[in-house]
Amino acid sequence: MTTNIAKSLIPRFFALIPCAGRGSRALTGAGRPKQYQTIAGAPMVQHTLQAFAGVTRLESCLVVVAPGDDFFSTSSSAYEVAACGGPTRAASVLNGLDYLASAGAEPDDWVLVHDAARCLITAELINTLIDACHSDPVGGLLAQPLPDTLKQGQDDRVLATVDRSDKWLAQTPQMFRLGALTQALKMAETLGEAVTDEASAMEASGLQPKLVRGSAHNFKVTYPEDFVLAEALIKSRTRPRPRKPAAPKATP
Repeated sequence: MTTNIAKSLIPRFFALIPCAGRGSRALTGAGRPKQYQTIAGAPMVQHTLQAFAGVTRLESCLVVVAPGDDFFSTSSSAYEVAACGGPTRAASVLNGLDYLASAGAEPDDWVLVHDAARCLITAELINTLIDACHSDPVGGLLAQPLPDTLKQGQDDRVLATVDRSDKWLAQTPQMFRLGALTQALKMAETLGEAVTDEASAMEASGLQPKLVRGSAHNFKVTYPEDFVLAEALIKSRTRPRPRKPAAPKATP
Protein backbone atom coordinates (compact mmCIF):
# COMPACT_ATOMS: atom_id res chain seq x y z
CA MET A 1 0.00 0.00 0.00
CA THR A 2 1.32 3.44 -0.90
CA THR A 3 2.10 5.66 2.06
CA ASN A 4 0.56 9.12 1.71
CA ILE A 5 3.10 11.93 1.96
CA ALA A 6 1.77 15.21 3.32
CA LYS A 7 2.06 18.08 0.86
CA SER A 8 4.45 20.93 1.62
CA LEU A 9 5.13 24.32 0.07
CA ILE A 10 8.84 23.87 0.80
CA PRO A 11 10.66 21.44 -1.53
CA ARG A 12 11.66 18.26 0.27
CA PHE A 13 14.33 15.62 -0.29
CA PHE A 14 13.56 12.00 -1.16
CA ALA A 15 15.96 9.13 -1.79
CA LEU A 16 15.29 6.53 -4.48
CA ILE A 17 17.39 3.36 -4.62
CA PRO A 18 16.86 1.26 -7.79
CA CYS A 19 17.46 -2.31 -6.63
CA ALA A 20 15.96 -4.41 -9.41
CA GLY A 21 19.10 -5.16 -11.43
CA ARG A 22 20.71 -8.57 -11.72
CA GLY A 23 24.35 -7.46 -11.86
CA SER A 24 25.39 -10.39 -14.07
CA ARG A 25 29.06 -9.43 -14.00
CA ALA A 26 29.14 -10.12 -10.27
CA LEU A 27 26.64 -12.95 -9.79
CA THR A 28 27.64 -15.73 -7.41
CA GLY A 29 27.18 -19.39 -8.14
CA ALA A 30 23.86 -19.19 -6.31
CA GLY A 31 22.74 -16.53 -8.78
CA ARG A 32 22.01 -13.85 -6.18
CA PRO A 33 21.91 -10.25 -7.45
CA LYS A 34 25.07 -8.49 -6.36
CA GLN A 35 23.25 -5.91 -4.21
CA TYR A 36 22.25 -8.76 -1.87
CA GLN A 37 25.67 -10.34 -1.56
CA THR A 38 27.34 -10.08 1.83
CA ILE A 39 30.11 -7.56 2.39
CA ALA A 40 31.62 -7.08 5.85
CA GLY A 41 28.86 -9.06 7.52
CA ALA A 42 25.81 -7.50 5.85
CA PRO A 43 24.15 -7.45 2.42
CA MET A 44 25.60 -4.74 0.22
CA VAL A 45 22.33 -2.81 -0.02
CA GLN A 46 22.09 -2.61 3.78
CA HIS A 47 25.35 -0.65 3.92
CA THR A 48 23.87 1.69 1.32
CA LEU A 49 20.64 2.16 3.26
CA GLN A 50 22.52 2.74 6.50
CA ALA A 51 24.25 5.76 4.97
CA PHE A 52 20.94 7.26 3.82
CA ALA A 53 19.40 6.62 7.24
CA GLY A 54 22.02 8.99 8.65
CA VAL A 55 20.76 11.94 6.55
CA THR A 56 18.14 13.64 8.69
CA ARG A 57 16.98 15.98 5.91
CA LEU A 58 15.52 13.13 3.85
CA GLU A 59 11.74 12.87 3.91
CA SER A 60 11.87 9.17 3.06
CA CYS A 61 13.88 6.53 1.22
CA LEU A 62 12.25 4.32 -1.43
CA VAL A 63 13.85 1.04 -2.53
CA VAL A 64 12.60 -0.15 -5.94
CA VAL A 65 12.83 -3.92 -6.36
CA ALA A 66 11.73 -6.32 -9.07
CA PRO A 67 8.25 -7.86 -8.84
CA GLY A 68 8.48 -11.07 -6.84
CA ASP A 69 11.68 -10.03 -5.04
CA ASP A 70 11.20 -11.02 -1.40
CA PHE A 71 14.61 -10.07 -0.04
CA PHE A 72 13.09 -7.31 2.11
CA SER A 73 10.81 -9.64 4.05
CA THR A 74 10.29 -7.23 6.93
CA SER A 75 9.35 -3.55 6.85
CA SER A 76 11.56 -0.83 8.24
CA SER A 77 11.00 2.67 9.53
CA ALA A 78 14.13 3.77 7.65
CA TYR A 79 12.91 2.92 4.13
CA GLU A 80 9.94 1.78 2.07
CA VAL A 81 10.06 -0.99 -0.54
CA ALA A 82 8.10 -0.89 -3.80
CA ALA A 83 8.03 -3.90 -6.16
CA CYS A 84 7.77 -1.78 -9.30
CA GLY A 85 11.18 -2.38 -10.83
CA GLY A 86 11.40 -2.41 -14.62
CA PRO A 87 13.59 -4.16 -17.21
CA THR A 88 16.15 -1.32 -17.18
CA ARG A 89 17.54 1.05 -14.59
CA ALA A 90 15.80 3.99 -16.26
CA ALA A 91 12.46 2.14 -16.16
CA SER A 92 12.92 1.30 -12.48
CA VAL A 93 13.73 4.92 -11.64
CA LEU A 94 10.77 6.20 -13.64
CA ASN A 95 8.44 3.74 -11.92
CA GLY A 96 9.85 4.80 -8.57
CA LEU A 97 9.26 8.47 -9.37
CA ASP A 98 5.66 7.69 -10.31
CA TYR A 99 5.28 5.80 -7.03
CA LEU A 100 6.55 8.81 -5.03
CA ALA A 101 4.26 11.15 -6.95
CA SER A 102 1.24 8.94 -6.28
CA ALA A 103 2.15 9.02 -2.58
CA GLY A 104 2.09 12.82 -2.52
CA ALA A 105 5.57 13.95 -3.54
CA GLU A 106 5.45 17.21 -5.51
CA PRO A 107 7.10 18.04 -8.88
CA ASP A 108 9.40 20.58 -7.17
CA ASP A 109 10.61 18.10 -4.55
CA TRP A 110 14.16 16.83 -4.91
CA VAL A 111 14.90 13.15 -5.53
CA LEU A 112 18.35 11.66 -4.90
CA VAL A 113 18.78 8.53 -7.04
CA HIS A 114 21.55 6.21 -5.88
CA ASP A 115 22.98 2.89 -7.05
CA ALA A 116 22.38 0.12 -4.51
CA ALA A 117 25.82 -1.23 -5.44
CA ARG A 118 27.62 1.95 -4.33
CA CYS A 119 27.69 0.69 -0.78
CA LEU A 120 30.57 2.93 0.33
CA ILE A 121 28.51 6.11 0.11
CA THR A 122 28.45 8.10 3.35
CA ALA A 123 25.94 10.46 4.95
CA GLU A 124 28.60 13.17 4.68
CA LEU A 125 28.81 12.81 0.88
CA ILE A 126 25.02 12.79 0.54
CA ASN A 127 24.80 16.00 2.57
CA THR A 128 27.56 17.53 0.44
CA LEU A 129 25.45 16.93 -2.67
CA ILE A 130 22.31 18.37 -1.06
CA ASP A 131 24.20 21.47 0.11
CA ALA A 132 25.63 22.05 -3.37
CA CYS A 133 22.41 21.49 -5.34
CA HIS A 134 19.38 22.46 -3.27
CA SER A 135 19.33 25.99 -4.72
CA ASP A 136 20.58 25.03 -8.20
CA PRO A 137 18.09 25.47 -11.08
CA VAL A 138 18.95 22.05 -12.54
CA GLY A 139 20.43 19.81 -9.83
CA GLY A 140 23.56 17.73 -10.06
CA LEU A 141 25.54 14.63 -9.24
CA LEU A 142 28.56 13.43 -7.34
CA ALA A 143 31.52 12.86 -9.67
CA GLN A 144 35.29 12.50 -9.67
CA PRO A 145 37.77 14.16 -12.04
CA LEU A 146 39.37 11.44 -14.17
CA PRO A 147 42.76 10.65 -12.55
CA ASP A 148 44.27 8.37 -15.18
CA THR A 149 45.47 8.83 -18.72
CA LEU A 150 42.55 8.12 -21.06
CA LYS A 151 43.07 6.05 -24.21
CA GLN A 152 40.83 5.57 -27.22
CA GLY A 153 41.16 2.05 -28.51
CA GLN A 154 40.15 -0.29 -31.31
CA ASP A 155 40.77 -4.04 -31.54
CA ASP A 156 42.86 -3.91 -28.37
CA ARG A 157 45.17 -1.26 -29.85
CA VAL A 158 45.55 2.40 -28.89
CA LEU A 159 44.21 4.83 -31.47
CA ALA A 160 44.80 8.01 -29.51
CA THR A 161 45.31 9.56 -26.10
CA VAL A 162 42.26 11.61 -25.08
CA ASP A 163 42.54 14.87 -23.18
CA ARG A 164 41.34 14.13 -19.64
CA SER A 165 41.39 17.68 -18.27
CA ASP A 166 37.62 18.10 -18.57
CA LYS A 167 36.61 14.46 -18.03
CA TRP A 168 34.73 13.27 -14.93
CA LEU A 169 33.62 9.87 -13.66
CA ALA A 170 29.92 10.04 -12.84
CA GLN A 171 28.83 8.71 -9.46
CA THR A 172 25.61 8.70 -7.47
CA PRO A 173 23.54 10.04 -5.80
CA GLN A 174 22.23 12.19 -8.63
CA MET A 175 19.81 14.86 -7.44
CA PHE A 176 17.08 16.43 -9.56
CA ARG A 177 13.54 17.77 -9.19
CA LEU A 178 10.98 14.99 -9.36
CA GLY A 179 8.93 16.63 -12.13
CA ALA A 180 11.90 17.56 -14.31
CA LEU A 181 13.52 14.14 -14.00
CA THR A 182 10.26 12.34 -14.73
CA GLN A 183 9.75 14.42 -17.85
CA ALA A 184 13.35 13.88 -19.01
CA LEU A 185 13.17 10.10 -18.55
CA LYS A 186 9.83 9.87 -20.38
CA MET A 187 11.17 11.99 -23.25
CA ALA A 188 14.27 9.78 -23.57
CA GLU A 189 12.04 6.68 -23.52
CA THR A 190 9.82 8.10 -26.27
CA LEU A 191 12.82 9.00 -28.43
CA GLY A 192 14.49 5.66 -27.82
CA GLU A 193 17.63 7.31 -26.44
CA ALA A 194 19.99 5.27 -24.27
CA VAL A 195 19.97 6.54 -20.70
CA THR A 196 22.84 5.30 -18.56
CA ASP A 197 22.10 7.56 -15.61
CA GLU A 198 19.72 10.33 -14.57
CA ALA A 199 22.14 13.08 -15.59
CA SER A 200 22.24 11.80 -19.17
CA ALA A 201 18.44 12.07 -19.34
CA MET A 202 18.63 15.67 -18.10
CA GLU A 203 21.40 16.41 -20.62
CA ALA A 204 19.22 15.05 -23.43
CA SER A 205 16.65 17.66 -22.38
CA GLY A 206 19.21 20.41 -22.97
CA LEU A 207 20.12 20.93 -19.30
CA GLN A 208 23.55 21.00 -17.67
CA PRO A 209 23.69 19.21 -14.30
CA LYS A 210 26.11 20.49 -11.69
CA LEU A 211 29.23 18.41 -10.99
CA VAL A 212 29.90 18.00 -7.26
CA ARG A 213 33.18 16.40 -6.27
CA GLY A 214 32.62 13.02 -4.63
CA SER A 215 35.12 10.44 -3.42
CA ALA A 216 37.21 7.70 -5.01
CA HIS A 217 35.77 5.39 -2.33
CA ASN A 218 32.27 5.87 -3.74
CA PHE A 219 32.83 3.34 -6.53
CA LYS A 220 30.24 0.93 -7.90
CA VAL A 221 30.93 -2.65 -6.85
CA THR A 222 30.91 -4.50 -10.16
CA TYR A 223 33.68 -7.07 -10.50
CA PRO A 224 34.80 -9.79 -8.04
CA GLU A 225 37.88 -7.81 -6.98
CA ASP A 226 35.65 -4.85 -6.08
CA PHE A 227 34.05 -6.92 -3.31
CA VAL A 228 37.43 -7.47 -1.65
CA LEU A 229 38.27 -3.76 -1.75
CA ALA A 230 34.82 -2.70 -0.55
CA GLU A 231 34.98 -5.11 2.41
CA ALA A 232 38.41 -3.83 3.42
CA LEU A 233 37.24 -0.20 3.29
CA ILE A 234 34.05 -0.87 5.27
CA LYS A 235 35.98 -2.78 7.93
CA SER A 236 38.51 0.04 8.17
CA ARG A 237 35.68 2.45 9.01
CA THR A 238 34.38 0.31 11.85
CA ARG A 239 37.73 -0.83 13.23
CA PRO A 240 38.34 0.80 16.64
CA ARG A 241 41.23 3.22 16.66
CA PRO A 242 44.13 2.36 18.98
CA ARG A 243 44.16 4.33 22.18
CA LYS A 244 47.01 6.68 22.84
CA PRO A 245 49.26 5.43 25.64
CA ALA A 246 48.65 7.16 28.94
CA ALA A 247 51.23 9.70 29.98
CA PRO A 248 53.60 8.33 32.61
CA LYS A 249 52.87 9.39 36.13
CA ALA A 250 55.27 11.83 37.63
CA THR A 251 57.67 10.27 40.14
CA PRO A 252 57.39 11.91 43.55
